[in-house]
Amino acid sequence: MFDYIPNPLVVPIGLAIGIVVAAPVGPVNILCIQRALERGFLAGVVAGLGAVLGDAIIALLAGLGVGAITGMVENHRAAIQIVGGIALIGFGVSLYFKAPQILTAEENGGRPTIRSYLLDIPKTFVLTVTNPGAVLGLFAIFGGIGSFVELRGYIDALFLVGAIALGSLAWWVFLSFLISRFRHRFDMRRLTTINRVAGTVLFAFGVMLIGEIALLVFPLPGLT
Repeated sequence: MFDYIPNPLVVPIGLAIGIVVAAPVGPVNILCIQRALERGFLAGVVAGLGAVLGDAIIALLAGLGVGAITGMVENHRAAIQIVGGIALIGFGVSLYFKAPQILTAEENGGRPTIRSYLLDIPKTFVLTVTNPGAVLGLFAIFGGIGSFVELRGYIDALFLVGAIALGSLAWWVFLSFLISRFRHRFDMRRLTTINRVAGTVLFAFGVMLIGEIALLVFPLPGLT
């Protein structure tokens, strides 16, 4: 019976890991901030769900001891990183040239609709799972988590994965709430500037990812 009771330390540690993994400023944070500014709290949270799903899948594979994933990511890191870079460049260009609009509850008939937001989920999911650093980072966390808490079996591992997903979701809820509180202070001119800055940042992230691989394949003279 006690084999089915998880270690009580698993949940708080998992929540902390989920927040730490989600919080660093990166492409997904930039995209969620832009969505929360333009469309409000719900849009920011929905955009973050793709990252939550990606983190949960990666954590689940790590928790179940699928060590082959680490080798696959290492062996195909260049291809994965190029795919992620191309996706970032595409999202960045699209966002840069996109005409901004401030949606309010009144404009949506008093009820925020999810249908128009759902396309952001696969976007942030792709950005999460095509980030080799994030994938290997979560596997490294699982590899060293024994120093903090004992995982006594699959039950503990599953609870840890659930807590990581919940911690990640908590971050996106907090970030979206914070941004949405100030969104009505922005006019269309400022939103246009934000879209262009966010698009440029996403584009730059993509170029850096592809550039890193290009330098490994074609090193510059004097850098080898």
